[in-house]
Amino acid sequence: MSEQITGTAAGVPFVALGPSSTEPAPLVLTWHLMPGSAAEMAAAIPLSGLDAWRVHFDLPMFGKRQLDGGFAEFFRLASEDNVLNIVEPVTERAAAEFGEAVAELRSRFSIADGPVGVVGGSAGGAVALEVLARAELEIAAGALINPVVQLPPAIAANERRYDVSYNWTAASRAVADRYDYLRRAGELKQDLLLVIGEDDDIAIREPAGLLHRELPDSELVRIPGLAHEIYDEAGAPVGAAATVDKVLADWFSGRLVAAS
Repeated sequence: MSEQITGTAAGVPFVALGPSSTEPAPLVLTWHLMPGSAAEMAAAIPLSGLDAWRVHFDLPMFGKRQLDGGFAEFFRLASEDNVLNIVEPVTERAAAEFGEAVAELRSRFSIADGPVGVVGGSAGGAVALEVLARAELEIAAGALINPVVQLPPAIAANERRYDVSYNWTAASRAVADRYDYLRRAGELKQDLLLVIGEDDDIAIREPAGLLHRELPDSELVRIPGLAHEIYDEAGAPVGAAATVDKVLADWFSGRLVAAS
């Protein structure tokens, strides 16, 4: 694996893996699952074999941006209102800071001119979808790992998992409508890969499958033995993570590099 470089770009903490060559190389950005960190994403999805700059961002509230009070404060906010206190601010801030962070990375590293690639897992997948939909920068391709395509099914899955009940309000339903990427499928113009765990919850699998149907040029790969997470609670990659990594690296090598 390439040597890791850590730092911040426009205030966003990152873990970067450099290309194998010394020539300017394409750029791929990733956002991790929630919870998690850039470091855990870099370990699980290093995009091994892809001759590119691979930069993994910490989501707001995670990694080196963990809240004062740590996970206890995060879970307190989530229990009060997961959509308004966590989903909306994390997704909005991560998408909004993307352009400036990429510009700073380009000023610091030997990154080739041309479109970038984006990768997101779960809640990070929603961030990647938002970035793809906004298209504020030229993006060659996006890859999503068990993404949150629609909020209501994901919230319902959490209700089942944690035996809680979420109280939907007009404000939280408006957020769910805004981040409904099945409804906004027409805004997704880039090459898109959906990587879905065969053992993941139907709340993730079904909306992803419907999005694939809405986007005939997209690709969907199902990974046997993969549930939702690509790293465990200790931050170590799960067994199927290597398969996911190879699928993504092979897919980007035919698109991102050619486009740069």
